Amino acid sequence: MSERGRLGDFLYARRSQLRPADVGLKDYGDRRRVAGLRREELALLAGVSASYYTRLEQGQSLGASPEILDAIAGALSLDESERRHLHDLADAGRRRTPAARPRPEQAGTTTLHLLSTLQSVPALVTGRRADVLAWNGLGHALFAAHVDPDSPRRAAERPNLARMLFLDPHTRALYADWTAKAKAVVANLRMVAGRHPDDTLLTSLIGELTVKSPEFAAMWTGHQVRPCEFARYEMRHPLVGTLAVTQQSLQLPQAADQLLVLAVTEPGSPSRQAMSLLAQAATADGRARPASGQPRSGSRAAAGQP
Repeated sequence: MSERGRLGDFLYARRSQLRPADVGLKDYGDRRRVAGLRREELALLAGVSASYYTRLEQGQSLGASPEILDAIAGALSLDESERRHLHDLADAGRRRTPAARPRPEQAGTTTLHLLSTLQSVPALVTGRRADVLAWNGLGHALFAAHVDPDSPRRAAERPNLARMLFLDPHTRALYADWTAKAKAVVANLRMVAGRHPDDTLLTSLIGELTVKSPEFAAMWTGHQVRPCEFARYEMRHPLVGTLAVTQQSLQLPQAADQLLVLAVTEPGSPSRQAMSLLAQAATADGRARPASGQPRSGSRAAAGQP
């Protein structure tokens, strides 16, 4: 994060990505010394003074009203997710409460019971930072067969989907269009980071990925914001080959920051047949379990690495 702060960095990045023609302004072909719109142009579109917008982008003004933020969001052509992110960043900048260590995340008993009923669909539960809190047998077989199936039970060893996607070659090879999946994960992490700026474990994860993955670092600077709700991917599984899945992330009502992630295949398709073969193989290998995620009696406590 630069001296501008999170809000200023987001405004600068999104302003730099707009061209005059994108917002109905004429471009007279003059040599522009800055990428994208000038501050004065953005301020004019938002109906605020150029000096006020400049202070806001430079992190010198933290008192922007919701109305002004909405006007700036409109000028930047932000969608609803990006607009909420802008408000989250502004709210975080106004807070002065000290950061508290995040509480360990756990999949609840009701969630584990739900997972145990999903035998024919790959399913897993993720926490705020994309940690796998629990998965069913088929979810493990599809997304991380090379990982200990009991690892979600141990907080310090939980798989993290973002870390695996960028740093684990097995997970990277699962996606035919890895770049599309990676961009979706980064955009979701951006949104979560704006909502939870004081989460030290999330900040540590982002720092680790920025240092270890140049691709993550480049995508992170784009300041794209979008929840991972629904997307189709072609996956290349080492055991059953290519299959097309629709990944859906559903908000769990009993846990605000937890998602139930499902990988659905089209009925009667070759992908559905491949998924059935994977389920049979997982069962034969002894890895198809109702759900793995709840700590066993006597297991280690929970804080640790995300």
